[in-house]
Order: sequence, then C-alpha cells, then structure tokens
Amino acid sequence: MSVDYVICAYRPFALQLYKRLSKKNNFHLIKTSKSLSYSKIKKINPKFIFFPDWSWIVPPKIVENFNCICFHESDLPKFRGGSPLQNQIIRGIKKTKTTAFLMNNYIDGGDILMKKNLSLEGNIDEIFERMEKNDYDMIKKIISGKFKKSAQKGRSSMYKRRLPNQSELQNLNHSKEFLYNFIRMLGDPYPNAYIKIGKKKIIFKSSTLKGNTLSFRGLIE
Repeated sequence: MSVDYVICAYRPFALQLYKRLSKKNNFHLIKTSKSLSYSKIKKINPKFIFFPDWSWIVPPKIVENFNCICFHESDLPKFRGGSPLQNQIIRGIKKTKTTAFLMNNYIDGGDILMKKNLSLEGNIDEIFERMEKNDYDMIKKIISGKFKKSAQKGRSSMYKRRLPNQSELQNLNHSKEFLYNFIRMLGDPYPNAYIKIGKKKIIFKSSTLKGNTLSFRGLIE
C-alpha cells in the first residue's frame, strides 16, 4: 500500500487524530524527532506532511523539499513561537484560531492555508479536543485541495516557549481569574503550576472558577 501522507504526532489527541484520518486515507505515523529524517521522508515521498502540535524542529531539508503543514494555535501572525496556548491564556484571551500554514524556514511564518475558530475556555483536555476536531476538519479539506494560500498579514508578535521553572507561583497574591488561568493552562501534560511553602511543594493539577469561587485540585510533595 502506498503512503500518501505523513502525520507527525505524539500527544494523545494527535494520535487520536491519526487514527481517525487513517480510516479512509493512507497515512504514515511518525512519533519522535529521531524518526523524522530526510532519507525516510524521501523514501515515503508523501503529498503532505502534517504537524499537529509538534514540539521539535523539523530538518530544513524536509521543509524545503516537501509540503509541510503545521497547525498553530493562534491567529497568525499573532503569537508566533512557543507555548501559544499558555501565552494567550495568561493574557486573558478566550478566543483564538487554529491556523494551518505551509512551513518555511522562518518560525511560524509560512503562507496560510486556512483558519478555524478555537475557544480557549475550560481545561487543557477540553482545548485539546477542540484542537483535534479543528485539525481533522482542516486536514480533510487540505487533502481534497479545498484551500487557498495567502501570505500572512498584519502585525506579528513572537513569544518564547515557556520553561518548567516558569510554572512556579511566588505567592497567591493575584486575582482569582489570574490564578484560575495560570493553573488550568498548565494542566497535564505540561509542567504543572506549583508553589513552594517551606520545604513543601504544592502542585496544582486543575482549577475551576464558578462565579466568585475559585477551587483547585492538587497534591503536596
């Protein structure tokens, strides 16, 4: 069986995306950066390579010689770079886009193929579910040729990927909305929010904000 497409995926929601797409199309799955080599891709010779929530640098030779489609959770050219979900949620943004774009050698700078609305409400798993649905719908359209390339327009912004030590809360002297967003945006699989109290560390696993009542679930180490 020939392979028409490659999907590079490792998160559970992206693996579920691969399973759904594979029911009616010929997809090859790549789960690690070590498995993504030019020689391997050249042998497969796919029509498209899809990158839903991929965390590693794609070898430039692959980007230059194949149609590499990345799915970025922001309204590009806004919020280019790492940790787009967290960098938007912490700023109080509740609605954004999933942007499908053709990769080039500039970070999140390629031509846009299409966008879909994405709500940033709820916990990370709920956001992942929406991302999976968006990615599925967009990939189906792309492989059917139902897209139109356009250059990115508007004022761009670039943000760095968050580091694990940025998950620490120095204190709890913040608004309830800030604490709610900070904790929920760092739900598993991300480095969870935490605070140090003496020799103990409180790790926050989830948060809810109903009206004026903030609650959270966590553990003590």
